[in-house]
Amino acid sequence: MQALLFCFVMPAAPDRANANTYTATTRGIRVRVRPQFLENQSEPDNGRFVWAYTIEIANETDETVQLKSRHWRITDGVGRVEEVRGPGVVGETPVLGPGESFSYTSGCPLHTPTGIMAGTYQMVTDDGRAFDVQIPAFSLDSPYTTRTLN
Repeated sequence: MQALLFCFVMPAAPDRANANTYTATTRGIRVRVRPQFLENQSEPDNGRFVWAYTIEIANETDETVQLKSRHWRITDGVGRVEEVRGPGVVGETPVLGPGESFSYTSGCPLHTPTGIMAGTYQMVTDDGRAFDVQIPAFSLDSPYTTRTLN
């Protein structure tokens, strides 16, 4: 299943097999993120920088789980932090059986040419046990980022 929604989180190590892809696994739930700078929706002269990110959530356990809510921490290039909490993702609370996955694409606008997103999903098992799944921290980098070597 794939959904698209544009709505308004310290970098993890990239997945070596897929450049610019970040992966974390918590209790057998794998979360893979691939961010992409959207030049055509950004207006650098007006301080608007936009990224899309595609997330795949894969259930590598032997039990069924449901994604109930999300919590994002979005940090821009000057350290401003915005926290976003809400039910599900892109209007859905997907149920994932063993071996199943769910993918969606969303977006993030910032006023700086770089930032970082990280967060968690709250999952619930069929028998009602809740647990948090890490969303790997990932960089939001644009070609407008100034690099400084110390």
